[in-house]
Amino acid sequence: MSTDIGSNGAPEPETTITLTEEGEWWVATDEATGVTSQGKTRTEALENLDEAVAGYNGEGREPTDAELRDLGVDPEKNVSGESLPEEFQ
Repeated sequence: MSTDIGSNGAPEPETTITLTEEGEWWVATDEATGVTSQGKTRTEALENLDEAVAGYNGEGREPTDAELRDLGVDPEKNVSGESLPEEFQ
């Protein structure tokens, strides 16, 4: 059983995670949400899963303009919308 404490001071619910090795990758799946992530190491896969589950639960944040530029994305052209880009329709 998990003894982790959540941000509100209450114990977090028990979580089942499946961790498998697939070739050169470790794959981690949160069984409650179905969210899956991967990494080159077990630790990396679990850290990536934590980030992915946080995003799934709405705990993410929009990237800053500086973070977008670091990734080669022009913030002025990064616009959220209801429709998919033409390439994905």
